[in-house]
Amino acid sequence: MTPSRRLNLSVQYAGSPDGLPSRTQLRQWARAALDGGGQVTIRYVDAEEGRALNRDYRGKDYATNVLSFVYETEPLTVGDLVICASVVAEEAVAQRKSVEAHHAHLVVHGVLHLQGYEHETSAADAEIMEEKEREILAGLGYPDPYR
Repeated sequence: MTPSRRLNLSVQYAGSPDGLPSRTQLRQWARAALDGGGQVTIRYVDAEEGRALNRDYRGKDYATNVLSFVYETEPLTVGDLVICASVVAEEAVAQRKSVEAHHAHLVVHGVLHLQGYEHETSAADAEIMEEKEREILAGLGYPDPYR
Protein backbone atom coordinates (compact mmCIF):
# COMPACT_ATOMS: atom_id res chain seq x y z
CA MET A 1 0.00 0.00 0.00
CA THR A 2 1.32 3.44 -0.86
CA PRO A 3 1.51 6.06 1.89
CA SER A 4 -1.12 8.14 0.08
CA ARG A 5 -3.67 5.37 0.73
CA ARG A 6 -2.85 4.97 4.43
CA LEU A 7 -5.96 4.71 6.57
CA ASN A 8 -6.06 5.10 10.32
CA LEU A 9 -9.41 3.50 11.19
CA SER A 10 -11.03 3.41 14.61
CA VAL A 11 -14.17 1.33 15.15
CA GLN A 12 -16.62 1.74 18.01
CA TYR A 13 -19.55 -0.52 18.77
CA ALA A 14 -22.08 1.15 21.10
CA GLY A 15 -23.51 -2.30 21.85
CA SER A 16 -22.50 -5.83 21.07
CA PRO A 17 -20.61 -6.26 17.80
CA ASP A 18 -22.35 -9.62 17.22
CA GLY A 19 -23.71 -9.76 13.69
CA LEU A 20 -21.95 -6.56 12.65
CA PRO A 21 -19.07 -6.30 10.18
CA SER A 22 -15.62 -7.04 11.54
CA ARG A 23 -12.93 -4.39 11.82
CA THR A 24 -11.14 -6.14 8.95
CA GLN A 25 -14.19 -5.80 6.68
CA LEU A 26 -14.74 -2.17 7.67
CA ARG A 27 -11.10 -1.34 6.98
CA GLN A 28 -11.26 -3.03 3.55
CA TRP A 29 -14.43 -1.17 2.57
CA ALA A 30 -13.25 2.23 3.84
CA ARG A 31 -9.82 1.88 2.22
CA ALA A 32 -11.43 0.99 -1.12
CA ALA A 33 -13.43 4.24 -1.06
CA LEU A 34 -10.62 6.47 0.18
CA ASP A 35 -8.74 8.58 -2.36
CA GLY A 36 -5.55 9.44 -0.51
CA GLY A 37 -4.96 8.94 3.17
CA GLY A 38 -7.20 9.53 6.10
CA GLN A 39 -8.29 9.07 9.65
CA VAL A 40 -11.82 7.74 10.03
CA THR A 41 -13.85 6.58 12.99
CA ILE A 42 -16.82 4.30 12.36
CA ARG A 43 -19.27 4.08 15.24
CA TYR A 44 -22.16 1.62 15.25
CA VAL A 45 -25.10 2.92 17.27
CA ASP A 46 -28.58 1.84 18.28
CA ALA A 47 -31.72 3.54 16.97
CA GLU A 48 -32.01 5.85 19.98
CA GLU A 49 -28.52 7.31 19.54
CA GLY A 50 -28.91 7.41 15.76
CA ARG A 51 -32.16 9.33 16.09
CA ALA A 52 -30.69 11.81 18.57
CA LEU A 53 -27.68 12.51 16.35
CA ASN A 54 -29.82 12.87 13.21
CA ARG A 55 -32.16 15.23 15.06
CA ASP A 56 -29.38 17.30 16.62
CA TYR A 57 -27.18 17.62 13.55
CA ARG A 58 -29.61 17.41 10.62
CA GLY A 59 -32.93 18.47 12.17
CA LYS A 60 -34.54 15.15 11.20
CA ASP A 61 -36.22 13.28 14.04
CA TYR A 62 -35.64 9.67 13.02
CA ALA A 63 -32.78 7.20 12.98
CA THR A 64 -31.03 7.11 9.62
CA ASN A 65 -28.66 4.54 8.15
CA VAL A 66 -25.41 6.56 8.06
CA LEU A 67 -24.29 10.01 9.16
CA SER A 68 -21.02 11.56 8.03
CA PHE A 69 -19.12 14.15 10.03
CA VAL A 70 -16.28 15.79 8.09
CA TYR A 71 -13.48 17.53 9.98
CA GLU A 72 -10.81 17.87 7.26
CA THR A 73 -10.44 16.96 3.61
CA GLU A 74 -6.91 18.26 2.91
CA PRO A 75 -4.26 17.02 3.02
CA LEU A 76 -5.96 13.96 4.55
CA THR A 77 -9.59 13.02 4.98
CA VAL A 78 -10.55 13.16 8.65
CA GLY A 79 -14.06 12.36 9.82
CA ASP A 80 -16.53 10.14 11.58
CA LEU A 81 -19.22 7.82 10.26
CA VAL A 82 -22.12 6.86 12.49
CA ILE A 83 -24.05 3.80 11.32
CA CYS A 84 -27.33 2.65 12.85
CA ALA A 85 -27.20 -1.14 12.69
CA SER A 86 -30.95 -1.69 13.09
CA VAL A 87 -31.79 0.70 10.25
CA VAL A 88 -29.23 -1.00 7.99
CA ALA A 89 -30.71 -4.43 8.77
CA GLU A 90 -34.28 -3.23 8.13
CA GLU A 91 -33.32 -1.58 4.85
CA ALA A 92 -31.43 -4.65 3.66
CA VAL A 93 -34.52 -6.81 4.15
CA ALA A 94 -36.80 -4.25 2.50
CA GLN A 95 -34.40 -3.85 -0.45
CA ARG A 96 -33.81 -7.61 -0.75
CA LYS A 97 -30.06 -7.42 -0.41
CA SER A 98 -27.66 -9.03 2.02
CA VAL A 99 -27.02 -7.17 5.24
CA GLU A 100 -23.27 -7.45 4.59
CA ALA A 101 -23.59 -5.88 1.14
CA HIS A 102 -25.69 -3.06 2.57
CA HIS A 103 -23.13 -2.38 5.32
CA ALA A 104 -20.38 -2.32 2.67
CA HIS A 105 -22.40 0.11 0.58
CA LEU A 106 -23.02 2.47 3.49
CA VAL A 107 -19.37 2.50 4.55
CA VAL A 108 -18.34 3.29 0.97
CA HIS A 109 -21.13 5.89 0.72
CA GLY A 110 -20.09 7.52 4.00
CA VAL A 111 -16.38 7.62 3.13
CA LEU A 112 -17.25 9.27 -0.17
CA HIS A 113 -19.26 11.90 1.73
CA LEU A 114 -16.22 12.52 3.94
CA GLN A 115 -14.30 13.35 0.76
CA GLY A 116 -16.89 15.82 -0.49
CA TYR A 117 -19.08 13.68 -2.72
CA GLU A 118 -22.75 14.70 -2.56
CA HIS A 119 -26.04 13.35 -3.85
CA GLU A 120 -28.55 15.81 -2.43
CA THR A 121 -27.38 18.96 -4.23
CA SER A 122 -28.09 17.92 -7.82
CA ALA A 123 -28.98 14.98 -10.02
CA ALA A 124 -25.58 15.28 -11.72
CA ASP A 125 -23.77 15.05 -8.37
CA ALA A 126 -25.90 12.06 -7.39
CA GLU A 127 -25.04 10.31 -10.66
CA ILE A 128 -21.32 10.89 -10.12
CA MET A 129 -21.45 9.59 -6.55
CA GLU A 130 -23.59 6.57 -7.40
CA GLU A 131 -21.30 5.56 -10.27
CA LYS A 132 -18.29 5.80 -7.96
CA GLU A 133 -20.11 3.61 -5.40
CA ARG A 134 -20.95 1.03 -8.09
CA GLU A 135 -17.31 0.86 -9.22
CA ILE A 136 -15.92 0.50 -5.71
CA LEU A 137 -18.46 -2.10 -4.65
CA ALA A 138 -17.98 -4.12 -7.84
CA GLY A 139 -14.25 -4.14 -7.10
CA LEU A 140 -15.05 -5.53 -3.66
CA GLY A 141 -17.28 -8.23 -5.16
CA TYR A 142 -20.67 -6.73 -4.23
CA PRO A 143 -23.61 -6.17 -6.58
CA ASP A 144 -24.87 -2.79 -7.76
CA PRO A 145 -26.56 -1.28 -4.68
CA TYR A 146 -29.04 0.65 -6.82
CA ARG A 147 -30.46 -2.32 -8.75
